[in-house]
Order: sequence, then C-alpha cells, then structure tokens
Amino acid sequence: MLYQICNGAVELGSEIILKKINFEIRGTEKIAVVGRNGGGKTTLLRLISGELELLKRDSDEDIFIAKAGNPEIGYLKQIAFTDPTISLDEEIRKVFRPILAMQERMEFLLEKINKGIKDIPKDDALHAKEIEEYTNLQEKFKDIGGYYYEKEYETMLRQFGFTMEDKRKPLNQFSGGQQTKLAFIKLLLSKPDILLLDEPTNHLDISTIEWLEEYLKNYKKAVVIVSHDRMFLDKVVDVVYEIEYGVLKRYPGNYTKFMETKRVNYEKQKKDYEMQQKEIARLQMIVEKYKNTPTKVAMTRSKLKQIEHMEKIEAPDRFDTHTFHANFKPNRETGKEVLHVQNLEIGYNQAICTVTMQQQKKQRIGIIGGNGLGKSTFLKTLVGVIPAISGEYSFGYQVDVGYFDQQMAQYSSKKTVLDEFWDEYPTLDRTEVRSSLGAFLFRQEEVFKTVDMLSGGEKVRLALCKIFKTKPNFLILDEPTNHMDIIGKETLEAMLRDFPGSVLFVSHDRYFIKQIADALLVFEEGSVQYLPYGYEEYMERKNGTYASSIDQAIYTKQDKRNETILQKKVLIEEPLQKGKESYVLGKERSRLEKKLKRVEEQVTEVEQKIKEKKEEMAKPEYSSSYMKLSDISSQIEELELELLELMEEWEDIDQQLEKLE
Repeated sequence: MLYQICNGAVELGSEIILKKINFEIRGTEKIAVVGRNGGGKTTLLRLISGELELLKRDSDEDIFIAKAGNPEIGYLKQIAFTDPTISLDEEIRKVFRPILAMQERMEFLLEKINKGIKDIPKDDALHAKEIEEYTNLQEKFKDIGGYYYEKEYETMLRQFGFTMEDKRKPLNQFSGGQQTKLAFIKLLLSKPDILLLDEPTNHLDISTIEWLEEYLKNYKKAVVIVSHDRMFLDKVVDVVYEIEYGVLKRYPGNYTKFMETKRVNYEKQKKDYEMQQKEIARLQMIVEKYKNTPTKVAMTRSKLKQIEHMEKIEAPDRFDTHTFHANFKPNRETGKEVLHVQNLEIGYNQAICTVTMQQQKKQRIGIIGGNGLGKSTFLKTLVGVIPAISGEYSFGYQVDVGYFDQQMAQYSSKKTVLDEFWDEYPTLDRTEVRSSLGAFLFRQEEVFKTVDMLSGGEKVRLALCKIFKTKPNFLILDEPTNHMDIIGKETLEAMLRDFPGSVLFVSHDRYFIKQIADALLVFEEGSVQYLPYGYEEYMERKNGTYASSIDQAIYTKQDKRNETILQKKVLIEEPLQKGKESYVLGKERSRLEKKLKRVEEQVTEVEQKIKEKKEEMAKPEYSSSYMKLSDISSQIEELELELLELMEEWEDIDQQLEKLE
C-alpha cells in the first residue's frame, strides 16, 4: 500500500465536504476520482497533497493517513514560478537538479577510475569502492531517466505548443494559459511518486491529449486524476473512485467499466430489495392472518423468526442524475442549406487559413484540430464578432443562430442570476423567468447569487439558458462542455441529439464529438478539410484500421485464402460452441418453463377452489349452520396457505428463468 486514508472527513468553513473517506493507492495504480461538481473531488486532491488536514473527530473508529516510506507527491498548484524574469529553460531545468548532480558525480568517479590514483594501487579497497559507487549510480541514473531526460523535455515542449526558440524567453513573456502549461510540464518532468492531476486535459488539443494518455499509461508511478473527459479516463485509468453524497466508493476498471458495474450493482440491489420486501410482506400477511388461530401459533412464530433473522437489504441510493433540461424546439424551420462558406480567409491581422464548406439542415458538424489553427476564429467570423479577411459566407433561409462562446464561462457581473436573465428578456413575467432558470437548476435562493459568484459550470448553464430561450434553429457552439461535469455533458449530448435543427461546434472532448458529430471540419496547419463522416470513422481512417470497399478488394490470393479458411473455421466452430451452450441452456429453460406452467395451473386450480368455497359459504341454507360454516372456513384457510406456498414456488422458478436470460 503506497498511500491510505482511513475513515477521514474534511471540513471547509462549517461544511463537511467529505464525510467518510476510505481511499487507497496501491503501487502504480492509475486512479480516477469522479463525481458531481462541488462534490469534493478537488478537496480530496488537496488532502492527499497535504494542503488540507483531516477533521478531528471523537470516534471509536481508527482515523488516519498512512504512507509507505515518504512518497513525493506532485500537485500542479504546488508549482509556482518564483522569478518570472528567468528563462523558460532555466525554470524547467530546476527539475533536473538531482539528475545533473548524479551525472556530475558519475563523471567525477569515471575520471578517477580511468586515470587511476597514483598513490593508491588499483586493487586497493578504496578504488573498488569507487567502482561500486559508480555502478550503483549508473543503475539509479538509468531508473530516473538520466539518459533520455533531454529528449523527453524537448518532446514535452513541442507537444504543449512551444518551440525550441521559446526556451530562451523569460517566463513573464508567456500568457497565463502558457504558464499553466509550463507548470504542468515541470510537474510531469519532476516524476513524483504520486502524481495528482486536476482536469489535465482542459484547454489541450486532441493530439496533445492523445500524447498525454500514452505518457500517463506508461508512467511508472501512481497517478490520481480528476477529470470529466470520459475517453481520457477510459484510456488511462484502471481504478475509479466515485464521490457521491460525501462518501467514496472504489470500482476496479476504467470509466466505462465503472458505469457498467455501478448500474448492474444498482439494479441488483434494487431487485434484491424489492424481492425481500415482497417476501417480508408475504410472511407478515401470514402472521397477521393466523396470529389468533390456536392451531397456527407455531407457524406464525416461525414466520416472525424468519423475518427477524433475515439480513435486511438496504434500498439503493438513486443515481445522482439531477441536471438541467430545455425545450429544444425552434421557432421556425430552415431551408435545406443552412450555411454556405466559399474561400473564406479568417484571421486577425493576417490570414490563418481559408475555409470552404456547406452545411445542410439538421447536420451536426464537429470542428477539430490543434490550438491556434483558427477553429474559434472561424466561429467568431461567422457570427460577426471579427470581420472576414476575404471570401464570403451566408446563412440559409430562415436561419436563427444561437451562439455560445467559451469565454461565457469566464463572464463576470455584479448582477444576480435573476436580473442577468430578466434584463435580456424584459417582456417575460416573473413566473416565466423563474421557470426558465429552474430548468437549468437555478432554483429558490440560487437565482439571487451574483454572476461573479458562480462556478464555471454554472456560468455555462446560465449562458445556455439565455441562448435556448431564443429557440434558435442553428446552434454554433465553441467548447460548450468545458467546466461541465459528466452528468451535464451527457445531458447536453442528449439534448443535441434530440435537437431538430443544425449544430456547428468546436470541441476537444472526443467522447462528446463522437456522440454528436455526423461530419467533421478538420483544421490542420495551413489547411481545412471537410469530412462527411463522424469521429469514430475519422480515427479508424487515421490509424489505418478503416477498410474501405476499395481496400477490401485489394487482397492477395493468400490473404483471400487465409480469410476463407478463417471464415470457415469460425462458421463451423462458433456455431458448434454456441450450439452446445444454447442446447444446455435451452434444455434447462424448457424444464423450468414446464414446471412454471404446471405451478400456474395449480395456482389457477386452487384459486378456483377458494372461489367456490366462498360462494358455498354465501348460500342461504348454510347461514344458520355454524358447524358447516366453520368447516368451510377451515378449508378456505388451508387452500389459501396452499396458494401462498405455490406462489412462493412460482417466484423461485421465475427467478431461475431470469438468470438464464
């Protein structure tokens, strides 16, 4: 065990954010921490980093943080540039001080070994000690990456968008975003024993994200990641911790596996709970029915003990899926073509690239490519924020544009949420305003928050609320999922899939692109390419795994022969195996179905007998015969008990059949 938190809690202000933390890092695990915004994910990272302490509580439980040895913990917030006037290269090279010191010592020892020492014979013990030290240092130097640290350093710079010329620039000449990237590079190169990453893919382009995935997968130490990038988590992590209602739960596997396991566990617990409740109700009914019958005392006592000794199953917590929603129906329909772009040169002082494309009604085009290649600039040009350098573009018949700018998540205002929205739609009454805001989770006192108090995710929701109120038929979205939690992203995906209009969007979220885009606009250095297919096919073609109809026709004779042999083998073996399995399952299913049918017939028969006995009791001739009525009543009780036993048998058979599905 590298690191462990046992029964911990964290308090910020007067609010307990995390109430029961049981968390472990085992060896070189790659761990994801997921949950809703504000649920405590970053708080957990701050606790691991040492920024926060556990809440002191009076408890009989062991509460502690345990570490194996003294692991170095790296967290982005811990890295700061103390001197902004020094060069990028000087700052980054601080990371390599242990490597450089080791290298210097090795060079010193090697020189002594090669030259020999005049006053000391070569077979002297001291000389042997120096050779041993050099050999040990060599191994350590290799382990910490001493032989390739320069190459790794330069690779990282290029991947994060820096040039070799940038190495000489002072830190204060870089933007805030660039400085964050440099801090990230410095953190990665420091190679801590536990690497803590909070939303590492934010503001990275797809190629850099893909590079980071490979880097972290091959990282020889532990990594803990907070991220809303589902594809990134799927590629990197092998353990997921979910924070829900202040409690952590561990799931083995990547994000997709976690979601599958969680849903299966939920459904199983729900089913088990419902079945147990049904069984308890059945037993209680028997007890209630026969509690005053002297001959049934033993039976009722047995049923009560059965209930008492039952290990009670808790009702499962509902999935925390509380999120926003909106009516996406546009005010009017567009014509067939919604956007026409011809030789459009875009840029500020000079052209970045030239775009030619057309978009049809209901088409959803995703724009992808590296940072700084003109993606956001293209959208800004289309909506008139910046002028085109040359070329032309036009929107189609009755096109109403709704535009989301990624800068909206940084918007600040002293207005309340209520006033911010109402000022934009002054003709609405208070009920309509509250209803619109409520659909995007601004309810009760939330509407009286000032805009500058909102989180990035909340500002995105407010911006979307204002946009959707116009009921546009063409959405132009620039990084709409930034700052959103996973539930929010999934909600937006569902809304866009159901949207009857057209969508043009920029995103670096590959999962989101895959879910929404049916065509792509790929921005590369100096060129823009339109592709009439989605992200999955784009990646298959890019990686050489996509086989077109033409490719499939170009098999060698041997390829065809091998393929034919393989197909025959599959055609023979698979059905045989599946046939065997299906036969066994089919035989068991047939047996249970026959048994179920027989029990159902018995149930019907007993129910009919009960009906007849009750009708018999109602006959006038028996109304004055106590003995006869008592006899019929006893028969009915026996029949009802028989019916209960048959129903129990029926439920058992039905469960067995469900397991075979």
